[in-house]
Amino acid sequence: MSRVVLVTGACGGIGSVLCRRFVEHGDVVLALDVGTHALDSLVRELGKEQVTPVAANLEHPIEAAIESAVELRGPVEVLVANAGAATGPTLETTDAASWQRDIQLNLTGTYHSVEAVRASMIERQRGALVLVGSVNGMTALGHPAYSAAKAGLISYTKSLAMELGRYGIRANIVCPGTVKTLAWQARVEKNPQVFEDLKKWYPLRDFATPGDIADAVWFLASPMARVITGVALPVDSGLMAGNRLMAAELTLEAL
Repeated sequence: MSRVVLVTGACGGIGSVLCRRFVEHGDVVLALDVGTHALDSLVRELGKEQVTPVAANLEHPIEAAIESAVELRGPVEVLVANAGAATGPTLETTDAASWQRDIQLNLTGTYHSVEAVRASMIERQRGALVLVGSVNGMTALGHPAYSAAKAGLISYTKSLAMELGRYGIRANIVCPGTVKTLAWQARVEKNPQVFEDLKKWYPLRDFATPGDIADAVWFLASPMARVITGVALPVDSGLMAGNRLMAAELTLEAL
């Protein structure tokens, strides 16, 4: 059965694939992003029959921004809160302004996204909230403001699951590790071997693609996950499981 799915950050490397995945499964997507040109391109690619663009900035509440799309398509049944970005890579390069930007987009922006659909989901007694976090929210891996925001999202997800479960609403968060998107291009230009160099930290010695993230999100939004809520799911090639090289040094054993 077709559902109405709101995807934020819809035009990014992960967001556009998220939109495509839900369209492939017959859902109607409300694609929210800040850039109208990018949204127009996304609609042309995926088809206006199944994708409705919503141009909005998550720095502010978005109820008014999605109102006409909801009137056209129906109430949102699935929210994929995907919008996010990182600025200062270290504490030394993070100032008050960049700290606020990262918290505003990654944490407060997600709050605005949830608030835009929460009341209607409660009224209809069902809904699925899937937040896109990061392994940065689970351990220190650089980008301290971004990481603090993503850690906040994990806690927020658990609060949503606890308080909204009685209304038939599930809330989960997917935490990607390194994902091969254009966001890595600057680092690839600085070091063409960056992905090869990073493999040693990942037990599977591989990296997620946007499609891998979309598969995890789609599953958590689907009826197959009907009793799964409050979960933070790493999609990270085993990064959060531990590291063989460190274990070998700690145990002085070959692993």
